[in-house]
Amino acid sequence: MPSGSAPSGVLVGAGDIGYCGSPGVEATARLVDGIAGTVFTAGDNAYMNGTAEEFRRCYDPSWGRHRSRTRPVPGNHDYSGGGGPYFDYFGANAGPAGAGYYGYTVGSWYVIALNSEIPSGLGTRQMEWLRSELSTHRTLCSAVYWHRPLFSSGPHGENPDMRDVWRTLYEFDVDIVINGHDHTYERFAPQDPVGLRNASRGIREFVVGTGGAPLYEFPFVRPNSEVRIAAWGVAVFTLSAGGYQWEFVPADGMGARDSGAGTCH
Repeated sequence: MPSGSAPSGVLVGAGDIGYCGSPGVEATARLVDGIAGTVFTAGDNAYMNGTAEEFRRCYDPSWGRHRSRTRPVPGNHDYSGGGGPYFDYFGANAGPAGAGYYGYTVGSWYVIALNSEIPSGLGTRQMEWLRSELSTHRTLCSAVYWHRPLFSSGPHGENPDMRDVWRTLYEFDVDIVINGHDHTYERFAPQDPVGLRNASRGIREFVVGTGGAPLYEFPFVRPNSEVRIAAWGVAVFTLSAGGYQWEFVPADGMGARDSGAGTCH
């Protein structure tokens, strides 16, 4: 179990990024320029079809500056053309080619990147890997991210095919889930896999689809949604032994900030 003297680490990023012609892409990349730490992407890195040309024109001139420290996950747009250019672009940082799920450490935390664009339900190879990974790395604090969220107040709404993943993360006391897909920022109170608020064991979910693609509004508000912001920006997670701090930093002052702190299970 991590000691109180374990170092802190920083995880910074967003999803839904490389949209050619959007000023939000470079605006959010400039935010990342000034923040040290590991960069995550929450999918849909290059619009509209995740081609090699779109990675070259729409992602690389901005967020590509941080490719060496980026740990990505793919989204549905990255898979529109089969996903090959995504794995070619990010190389070993994207995990095994064709799988796209992997784990690593940030400070004293164990962080897992999943691929929501391939099967992840019970009995799948990805689920078997996830259970093995969580069993092997029983750290006090852990975070998991992928593209399509289980809970969201954005227009895409729920993605119930990810509920088996949530049940597994809840079983293993994961603390934070980070997603994209809806082009919004949203923070939820800790909740269980069926959406019931649970302050002691619940997982706090963040939707951060704010990397530069055209923004969405909120057509409804899901239970346990605490903060909703429609602005480009990045989320910064400072991960320390036994707890974490979060901050949503909007690009060019265009929206509200959100910040807070939590403790690990």
